[in-house]
Amino acid sequence: MGKRYYCDYCERSFQDNMHNRKKHLYGVQHHRAKKAWFDNFRDAVAILADEQLKKPCRKFLQTGQCVFGANCRFSHMTEREMEHLQQLAAGSNSRGPKESGRKGVPSDPVLDDWLARREKRRAAQDSGCALNEEEDEKPLGLDLPPHFRSIPDLPPSMQPPPPSGWTTTVQCQWG
Repeated sequence: MGKRYYCDYCERSFQDNMHNRKKHLYGVQHHRAKKAWFDNFRDAVAILADEQLKKPCRKFLQTGQCVFGANCRFSHMTEREMEHLQQLAAGSNSRGPKESGRKGVPSDPVLDDWLARREKRRAAQDSGCALNEEEDEKPLGLDLPPHFRSIPDLPPSMQPPPPSGWTTTVQCQWG
């Protein structure tokens, strides 16, 4: 029987050996399915830029169908859909890109503030200096960004420890 390989992009499985896997991974069907998967996560600006470069598909405009579907090299968007996409792209551009310490990664200003306060606390704790009252409201380990506290039903491993610390119980029974 042997092992089976399941491709998440194509949603199919086959016998897992070097020949079959290589044949599948380099196949046209896999490349199309992988492209379609990653296209689901593109932002409005990238989609708009691609769609503006394409000419409208005459077959799709006449009949509402195209035999090539998502693989067609022409645009299947109507004027109304293009206007909606332009509004989405303009809305995302008006907010502006957020700067970050890492290249190309947007940063949350609330998180930046929290990280700055955390660094101040650690530096003060390491040097032995006392913090003023407003900065010393919580112990270092319990200070969480507010958006982390708003998530309901966090698993116990992700919840902050209680202010009094964990109670330890030793259980010596086995089996």
